[in-house]
Amino acid sequence: MKEPLVTIIMNCYNGEKYLNEALKSVLRQSYKNWELIFWDNKSTDKSKKIFKSFKDKRLRYFYSNKHTSLYEAKNLAIKKSKGSYLTFIDADDFWEKNKLKEQIKLFSDERVGVVYGNMWILNEINKRSKIYWKTQLPDGMIYNAIIKNYCVGIISTMIRKNILNLRKNVFNVKYNHIGDFDLFIKLSRKYKFGVIQSPVATYRIHGKNLSFINRKNEIYELKDWFKNNEKKLKEEEKIFILNRIEQREFINLKLKGEFLK
Repeated sequence: MKEPLVTIIMNCYNGEKYLNEALKSVLRQSYKNWELIFWDNKSTDKSKKIFKSFKDKRLRYFYSNKHTSLYEAKNLAIKKSKGSYLTFIDADDFWEKNKLKEQIKLFSDERVGVVYGNMWILNEINKRSKIYWKTQLPDGMIYNAIIKNYCVGIISTMIRKNILNLRKNVFNVKYNHIGDFDLFIKLSRKYKFGVIQSPVATYRIHGKNLSFINRKNEIYELKDWFKNNEKKLKEEEKIFILNRIEQREFINLKLKGEFLK
């Protein structure tokens, strides 16, 4: 029986520095039945040239009509997908070679809607790696676990596409930083999550990551998310989210040198 097609979504805006490594990590995958939707969000650097240097029919290039927000770009890229499963990689991150192969196996359970895994965190400044999650990651109906302690990195995920309403936006475009948090919290309410306990991807910290540049906006979006979802949350869950916001505010002040304030 033919293996199912997996669509890989790669959004790129001026990602030339690490793009070569990201693409090579896709081409090295031991699972071969995939397509990659490369959504160029009007880059002005050499991203297109680097992408076009790879000759593989599974690589599909799209140039955006206009520069959009990250999650709007993801939604537009998803509309071009042909696969039964969706997975995501950023132009500055990379995957382990068995990422797709190991994750697709877990969808043999028809109740599983999402599979995710652990990750490496690579600090590009000091060239050190550390594991993202040192304890056992939750699987099954994980809503209660991740509302308390969110641990789903989008580059480590794979989604069964037929659980998504593709007539609408998959990601909420009002968010620029927490769209994946919003999506996976929603999906965890309805579907089982499979998990790979070992790292399947590497998230690179290099000082120009969107979430690092705009911490204040991330905090604002979390507050907005809480306001819009407060009625659905139990009292204990409200405390978890408010603690998450408080933690982000604390880190933001510390990194800005305003800890005493």
